[in-house]
Amino acid sequence: MKREITVIGGGHAGLAAAITAAEAGAAVTLHEAHGALGGRARGTEGPYVAYEGPHVFYADGPHWTWLTERGLTGPLCRPPLRAAAKLGFRSGGRVRRVPTAGLLRMVRDRNRPAPVDRDFQSWAGERYGERAAAEAASAISVVTYRADTGALSAAFVWGLLHRVFAPRLPAVRWVAGGWNSVTDRMAARARDLGVRVETGSRVTEPPSTGPVVVATELSSARVLLGDDSLRWESGDCLMLDAAVRGTRRDLFILFDLDEGAFIECYSMQDPSVAPPGESLYQADIPIRPGESRADAEARLERFVGSALPDWEERTTWRRTAVARGRTGAVDPPGATWRDRPAIDRGDGVFLAGDMVAAPGMRGEISVNSAVRAAELAVGRARVRR
Repeated sequence: MKREITVIGGGHAGLAAAITAAEAGAAVTLHEAHGALGGRARGTEGPYVAYEGPHVFYADGPHWTWLTERGLTGPLCRPPLRAAAKLGFRSGGRVRRVPTAGLLRMVRDRNRPAPVDRDFQSWAGERYGERAAAEAASAISVVTYRADTGALSAAFVWGLLHRVFAPRLPAVRWVAGGWNSVTDRMAARARDLGVRVETGSRVTEPPSTGPVVVATELSSARVLLGDDSLRWESGDCLMLDAAVRGTRRDLFILFDLDEGAFIECYSMQDPSVAPPGESLYQADIPIRPGESRADAEARLERFVGSALPDWEERTTWRRTAVARGRTGAVDPPGATWRDRPAIDRGDGVFLAGDMVAAPGMRGEISVNSAVRAAELAVGRARVRR
């Protein structure tokens, strides 16, 4: 008899767990509460294909190796050469084509260790100046989605800063067809391995037999498992997707060193995500403590205007959404990823997702934790047999 394992959640974490367990010979059933798989990687229906979560992969971690070994990323695409001239940094309300001197100093100083137990703003401020530290914190808010990124662990922010702005190799990868295509390939791989996929299947309590991998948002896992300790810090942000009739003045990417906003075009490298002649962008901005959605939206719209002059007059489609506490884990001073909720919860229950104790950033944590959770679940099932 095959070892039986249940996976709850059909996002990339749940699919990665199901694939890993099935490859090890387990009989896997995956439950997804929604009618479609993908979690935050689910995209809108065409002709405008937009997502709630990240749009790119970084090809410098174990998550990427796991995906590429199975051919799950599919064909990749890259921006045209002209995109390099359309990169900008907003500082002091003005758009620059190169980073500020303070940010460059930090990016070049990659070999300096940063402490875990100090906040980034005070530690970096002592070495590079208060303004440079604030600009660096804002620049990396595209990963943390926190208005107070400078208050996080110096080691945590320092590591992210160098992964994004000083990769040892060109690390960013864009997937042709968007993340929907990755989800489809992962689902096909799972089914080919014999995984039983049940969509529209909401699980209200963990199964009483066999190991289970809970691959949901941490808040949902807390309720499902009745474990109030399943908490960790995350970010709050406002996202804006917009399609515009493009002009030569439009930027490809704009980092905001003032307020932590970010905008990127996703149709320049992959025209399939928008109709011909239109450019699809996603912008986001961290929501400040106590700030209303309307105020955050007003700030974000002003920022978008820095990248896309007169964009509102050229907009053909748009949507906004708020993500509160569901943008991936961030580490406060004194904590590292190892201090987050453990994958192994005991009694054959294992946790996967972007807020648990696994390395990486944002969606990478989901894949890395899912692979480990599935390996542990298979080992548990083998012992029970």
